[in-house]
Amino acid sequence: MGNCFGTQVDHHSQPPTPEDTKKLKDSSNQHGVVPPTGNKESGGGEGNETSSGRSKEGEGGGVPASGKIVSTTLKIFTLAELKAATRNFRPDTVLGEGGFGRVFKGWVDDKTYAPSKVGVGIAVAVKKSNPDSSQGLQEWQAEVKFLGKFCHPNLVKLLGYCWEENQFLLVYEYMQKGSLENHLFRLGGAEPLTWETRLKIAIGAAQGLAFLHTSEKSVIYRDFKASNILLDGAYNAKLSDFGLAKLGPINGNSHVTTRVMGTYGYAAPEYVATGHLYVKSDVYGFGVVLLEMLTGLRALDTNRPSGEHNLVEWAKHSLTEKRKLKKIMDPRLEEQYPIKAALQAGELILKCLEADPRNRPSMEEVLETLQKINAIDEQPKESKATKSKLKVNNHRSPVHSKQGGTGSRNTNNHRHSTARSHR
Repeated sequence: MGNCFGTQVDHHSQPPTPEDTKKLKDSSNQHGVVPPTGNKESGGGEGNETSSGRSKEGEGGGVPASGKIVSTTLKIFTLAELKAATRNFRPDTVLGEGGFGRVFKGWVDDKTYAPSKVGVGIAVAVKKSNPDSSQGLQEWQAEVKFLGKFCHPNLVKLLGYCWEENQFLLVYEYMQKGSLENHLFRLGGAEPLTWETRLKIAIGAAQGLAFLHTSEKSVIYRDFKASNILLDGAYNAKLSDFGLAKLGPINGNSHVTTRVMGTYGYAAPEYVATGHLYVKSDVYGFGVVLLEMLTGLRALDTNRPSGEHNLVEWAKHSLTEKRKLKKIMDPRLEEQYPIKAALQAGELILKCLEADPRNRPSMEEVLETLQKINAIDEQPKESKATKSKLKVNNHRSPVHSKQGGTGSRNTNNHRHSTARSHR
């Protein structure tokens, strides 16, 4: 789940240390949990919370040894089946780890979902709760509640679940390309993303959020960040991890009052300051992630020079001027992007980051803008690396490169072949 927090903090203060983050884990879950029958949602609270956003003492009860949620679409796995599918949760099958617990790669039959041998059937991702996690059951409930109900090409597919021996497990479709976070920030890991691929991912993620916001009962995702955007083999983006998702306001209310949870750097300032959660609080998080995609930098990073720790505060003044924007663009793009499109993306980011949620665009408007940006076909300038490759491949001098038309044609072919390789 990333670094979750449960107390109010100053959004503009220095980022927390790992020790601070541990202290900020939601402590209200210690008051007990409710069985997985679903909490009543209202505009004023979150299930077993009061209007102040705190859990009521004594509500809920002990966790039963096993549980069951009635669903017509989800398979109920046994713990033995998931042990078999993941080779008893072997360490070499671990795909990742978050606040909820570890995620393991397993194999099941593509029709029955019965456990199978490695390489036989289909690969799945099995999320297993951490026994020491106080947030396990409630987040497990939220995942089943939302992903068991909704189906959309840009939401990761939940295949089934298991609740046995006080362990909570979830089984998802396997996403071959991992998370957006891995591609943006892990040096020496996944290959860099082209401009075209980044826009494709942004559009897919926007489609997922727009679907949630416009569903019958609008859903606030609440934890939009690069690590929660997963990519399939064709770089189609799918939102994952609905542990903090919340039904939106009803009965004419503008917001939901709830305890503050999420991840530093992505949570909207009004939510962090007041606990008032708006549908457009997600739009702020989207703006932060889009800024990360442009710059290749994390939202918060204390390893950067002083004054640059908070990406939003440092970069927001450079998003509308061509010269300044080019300086903060991800160097791994090698200048292979239409500057007009990058400037429009910068303007969109600033709109998403508006302090007042009422001034932010809806996700439908964000999606429409991204699609217009994607349609811009301005030919980017050649990067130094591209020029060097062209010289070697064509055995031409710099004079020939400038005078001949072949150089420009090869540059164009290089750009499109690069884009095709990532589609």
